[in-house]
Amino acid sequence: MLKIGVPSKGRLMEKTFDWFGARGVAMRQTGAEREYSGAVEGVDGVELVLLSAGEIPRELGAGRIHLGVTGSDLVRDKLADWQTQVTELAPLGFGHADLIIAVPAFWIDVDTLDDLDAAASAFRAAHGFRLRIATKYHRLVREFLTANGVADYQLVDSQGATEGTVKNQTAEAIADITSSGETLRANHLKILSDAVVHRSQAVLFASRKADWSDAGPILDRLADRLGLPLPAVI
Repeated sequence: MLKIGVPSKGRLMEKTFDWFGARGVAMRQTGAEREYSGAVEGVDGVELVLLSAGEIPRELGAGRIHLGVTGSDLVRDKLADWQTQVTELAPLGFGHADLIIAVPAFWIDVDTLDDLDAAASAFRAAHGFRLRIATKYHRLVREFLTANGVADYQLVDSQGATEGTVKNQTAEAIADITSSGETLRANHLKILSDAVVHRSQAVLFASRKADWSDAGPILDRLADRLGLPLPAVI
């Protein structure tokens, strides 16, 4: 049996079902909406596992599912050395969003990462603690800021409405996913001109940690049906 994890609700689930369905592999949710069970038709031996998008990277990394559809941002943030744990089979062309860094719009002298670095140093000198950046994406943001020489900041965890943390004075800046930027503008935030951390979209991933001894032949048939090259994960 080959297990494939798919987001359990919303547009990501619908778009994933559409993507597979257009290629001859029908997916559908079975039972009540909250039962998180599903069925796959078109290729024998494939089991549908409905999970939250945030759970799928963990299940891929643990090898408990063979394939999974989730955001490229989530895999890169939740899995250390993600290339050793999963491989990308196909970008799916939906779920587009950018992970960006944004600051208050009234910071008229802060438009780039260099400006942010200078502002962070000045902030620490003035207030005695590091400038706070609220985010859910600690690994990605930390690696990006380190690579770009930004120091004197601290990341603070945000599991709610990240855009509101500046207004609520629990952070001075944010790093978050945005599609249109409307929510940022509504909260009087602006995106730094050179601070797109990652351009994300939904991707079909294969686990390098799963047991492929029985699932390998099923993957052959599924990849052929989907028109994808066979990945080197077995």
